[in-house]
Amino acid sequence: MLHIEPVKQKRSLPGTVLSAVLLAAVLAAFLICVRSVSGRTAGEQLDILENAIRRASVQCYAIEGRYPPSVDYLKEHYGIVVDEEKYAVFYDGFASNLMPDITVIPLESEEERL
Repeated sequence: MLHIEPVKQKRSLPGTVLSAVLLAAVLAAFLICVRSVSGRTAGEQLDILENAIRRASVQCYAIEGRYPPSVDYLKEHYGIVVDEEKYAVFYDGFASNLMPDITVIPLESEEERL
């Protein structure tokens, strides 16, 4: 019976270094992509919140004949939910028959500044 043993190859230093560099490059590209998607998602959440407040204000005007006096009114009567740790909502209603000025601004946390 013929018995053949595989020949073990020694690993070369340049091959190991090249593998480590390629792994680091792939990992860096992955992290960049994740951060990009995360940034876009935060921007979309901001737009969704602002549009929801706007739509609820218009709905209030259609139902009650006046725009709501505050965002708290929209929270109570129209189901608006604002994550106040992430967003600041500025709602400036000049008159009950004029569309209020609505601005939503993301709040920075200490972790994001660093």
